[in-house]
Amino acid sequence: MPNADNWQNDVLRDLSGAGASQGATAAPGAGGQTAAAPAPARAHGQGHGPAQGQGPAQAQGHGQQIPAYQQPQPPMQPQPRPQPQTPPQEQAAARGYSPAPGAGSAIRTEPAPTSYAESTQLPASPGSRAVVDGSLAAAARRPRHGEPLAVRASRALRRIVSSSAAREVAEVTGTAGVLQQPVTTGRQIAVTSIRGGAGKTTLAALLGTAYAHYRQDPVLLVEADPALGSLPLRLGAETLRWTTADLADIVEPQMSLLDVTGYLVQLPDNAWLLPGSQGRIGAMLDTSTYERVMVALRRYFSVTVVDCETLPAEVARVALSASQARVLAAPATLDGVTSTYAVLQWLQGLPRHVIAGTVVVLSSMVARPGIDVEAAAERLRSTGASVHVLPYDRHLAAGGALRTELLARPTRLAATRLAAEVFQLSQKRR
Repeated sequence: MPNADNWQNDVLRDLSGAGASQGATAAPGAGGQTAAAPAPARAHGQGHGPAQGQGPAQAQGHGQQIPAYQQPQPPMQPQPRPQPQTPPQEQAAARGYSPAPGAGSAIRTEPAPTSYAESTQLPASPGSRAVVDGSLAAAARRPRHGEPLAVRASRALRRIVSSSAAREVAEVTGTAGVLQQPVTTGRQIAVTSIRGGAGKTTLAALLGTAYAHYRQDPVLLVEADPALGSLPLRLGAETLRWTTADLADIVEPQMSLLDVTGYLVQLPDNAWLLPGSQGRIGAMLDTSTYERVMVALRRYFSVTVVDCETLPAEVARVALSASQARVLAAPATLDGVTSTYAVLQWLQGLPRHVIAGTVVVLSSMVARPGIDVEAAAERLRSTGASVHVLPYDRHLAAGGALRTELLARPTRLAATRLAAEVFQLSQKRR
């Protein structure tokens, strides 16, 4: 068979006699091939083309049959140079496979699972800011105990000689059992007041600390007062970063508790804080932002304590209506009790569960208040609301970071009773 890659040589060899009579010559061609010298167009047509009226196997002017493989053919197209083959192991690795141990095949390797933060484009983290300026922190005095040493010593002596110790232990045990009750959905407790300086933030810090101490599941404290809220200071936070308004655009249903707590301030006893601001006056918190945050965070925390704005702010009204229990802080003064009584009368016009789920707390700002606190509490109870009295405490009155070990014993007992009653009220409302 002729060589297809060198067909011109085969043709010249078979026709060497005829080519010599016509003066055909061969010249070396490119690539080591030879090519016939060009001839006049007529001689080329007569010597190689078929004669008219004859079949394709008859060559005009020669009188002999030319084999089919000697017929002129179109020039061969250059073949592409074969590319080196990629080893199967490298091809498999490029497609996400790895060789099976001890075998020539490849197995699929799944990528390692990533967290929500690693797989999602998150907004840039705001800068961290100290809760208290360094120069102001240096001006603070050493925190004092809630009651003098002489009072503590006399109370300890009375407990030794009387049988009150056993009753107190039984009461604390019962209160702890109430605070440790399981919940099916997150409970939201809103704390507000009718004016500033009524002890609202102090009550929110006391409630959140009590829930975090007695419960094993996560507890959240939210500051819904972005102007000049002092909840981070009361809870002993050192730095702030993400705020309530920031988290409204970040939290999504697919996030885990670990993802969410990365934006919060961690506190002792499995408690977390979401600040309202970074200690600077900025944009006010609107109701839609507040609702998005509270709905998104509710499923992560068993109890959420919200430090709201003062009434009648719009966010405070929304928080009161959306929460399962409400705490209204009021100073133990004549104007404070009068204003609180007017608010309770307004709540009487709302659905019954609103005032039934509201607890008023009268806080004594001085050691000797100017009114009969118990008589004022009875007057407020006539509206259908529950009323508690928080006694004067030197540690709370200082306004610094809350340290439960420095609280007076009456203050600790009153705060624990308050937390238990508020939690029971929240359990009645779904």
